[in-house]
Amino acid sequence: MRTFTPKLLRVAASAALVVGLTAAAVTPASAEPVRQAGPRGHEAGVVDHPVPTRGCRRAPTAEPGVSEQRTIVSGGVTRSYVLHLPEGYRPGRKTPLVMAFHGRKGSSEQIEGFTGISALDAIAVYPLGLIGEGGHTAWQGAPYASGADDVLFVSDLLNELQGTLCVDPARIYVTGKSNGGGFAGVLACRLSRRIAAAAPVSGAFYQAGEQNCAPRRAVPILDFHGTADSIVDYLGEPEDGLPPVFDWTAAWAERDGCDGAPQTILAEDDITAFQWTGCRAHSAVIHYRIEGGGHTWPGELADSGPGHVTQTISATAVMWDFFRAHPLH
Repeated sequence: MRTFTPKLLRVAASAALVVGLTAAAVTPASAEPVRQAGPRGHEAGVVDHPVPTRGCRRAPTAEPGVSEQRTIVSGGVTRSYVLHLPEGYRPGRKTPLVMAFHGRKGSSEQIEGFTGISALDAIAVYPLGLIGEGGHTAWQGAPYASGADDVLFVSDLLNELQGTLCVDPARIYVTGKSNGGGFAGVLACRLSRRIAAAAPVSGAFYQAGEQNCAPRRAVPILDFHGTADSIVDYLGEPEDGLPPVFDWTAAWAERDGCDGAPQTILAEDDITAFQWTGCRAHSAVIHYRIEGGGHTWPGELADSGPGHVTQTISATAVMWDFFRAHPLH
């Protein structure tokens, strides 16, 4: 097992706010995923309901403060991920978990480096996508993905982590960038009773990936996107099945039963934030529009993509406030 210690990352939040490519492909794109037998001999499948955590008061399976590469078998395929326990991790204290998904061509280490999520007081998990079209890593929902059942992978990985670590089952969150942000949207559709909230950044929300999206609860959504994104157009790309980003967020507000028109909750420098209110079950839907922002992570700590990077906000800090305000009820 390879370990590496990430650079100390500083995450600063504004009081006014509400809230590396790798070649580590572990299986060819042609690998045909198959279902595994469950612990009692039944066919394993996607688990979309809260799962009791059984890893509390056990010795941690990783060294706190150090990022470690791990593997797990899901759907008959060996999958990889990077795990980082916070330095203050205690086996007797239920700890939030944040799962972050890289974009197409990306890696676990890359998204860890530019987001700074490992500096949060949370168990940070960075799964690695399989090789898809063009020989690049990608996630389910995109036309260039491998065809693997990545939702099953996430479900299996959560089962594993909750069985070995003191994960708070009410505070499991997902984020991601680009194709990884789009996959966070897919997970909000498919694992709505297990994932407390989702916060995509520069998301590629392929309509085919979210076809028949019917979450079983109102899912809090926090979205960030730049108006000058050269990879995923803010105004949409109908020929590629990508809706306008604002429309995608508004569709989630409708799913969550929010009021029809959003309110402007922040207008500062290059940032305008819109919030839908009156949502069911204490949910919330918020969209951060970055004027002139590129295909980048706001407040990045390392290169996150092409185009302008705003430092007016830190997406990591804003989403952490949002996550903490929206546990799973």
